[in-house]
Amino acid sequence: MAHIDPDSPVPKYFQLREILLDLIDSDELSIGAAIPSERELCQRFGLSRMTVRQAVDHLVSEGRLHRVPGKGTFVARPKIELALQLTSFTDDMRARGMEPGSRDLDRRTVRASAHLAKELGIAPGEEVHFIERLRTADGEPLSIERAHIPVRLAPDLAEHDLSGRSLYELLESRYGLVMDAGELTIDGGIADPSDADLLKLPRGGAVLLLQRRSFSGGVCAELGVSTYRADRYQLRTVLEMPVRRG
Repeated sequence: MAHIDPDSPVPKYFQLREILLDLIDSDELSIGAAIPSERELCQRFGLSRMTVRQAVDHLVSEGRLHRVPGKGTFVARPKIELALQLTSFTDDMRARGMEPGSRDLDRRTVRASAHLAKELGIAPGEEVHFIERLRTADGEPLSIERAHIPVRLAPDLAEHDLSGRSLYELLESRYGLVMDAGELTIDGGIADPSDADLLKLPRGGAVLLLQRRSFSGGVCAELGVSTYRADRYQLRTVLEMPVRRG
């Protein structure tokens, strides 16, 4: 059995954190399983209640554990890595072996404001499709997508049903709009009350706010503004050292 090394320079709470992570990663503590109580962990590893709580708090803040008031602390579902590439939600979820779903929240045609027109590279006042959808994976709400698409690029888009269908697939098959480049901005934020209810987050829950401009043949075909649950997503990217010259 793993143990705490009192002579190690590594803090005891961090050693316990690593032990608990090993139990989670080896499936000795499976998803949804309750971890031993603070008292049990204190007795098993000879630690103070404060040290045990510090280790558990770290794992809760990292999204590896979650607390249920009055019941205990449980192993959380792994976070989904947010794809930093130009792909649809539908294709991304299917590639992960999950069943994508969607629910229409709002669909209408609007006149582009000066800001929206600038982002889309169109004239102010030009007609734009606005599509707002709640996106799910295996029935769990994960994000709210708000897409803006110039009407002249997809004239009868409003007539097409998007239930369980990729918007990008429809744009490609119906209008020949193949998304081949994009720009992505990511910010952290707090869900507003209506978004929190849709995403089944507590009021004031953390979210990732993504703004994406997608291009087809050099033309901006979509401005997407999405709100993702921060408790279910994490970002991962590859870091490379810049080439040194001279």
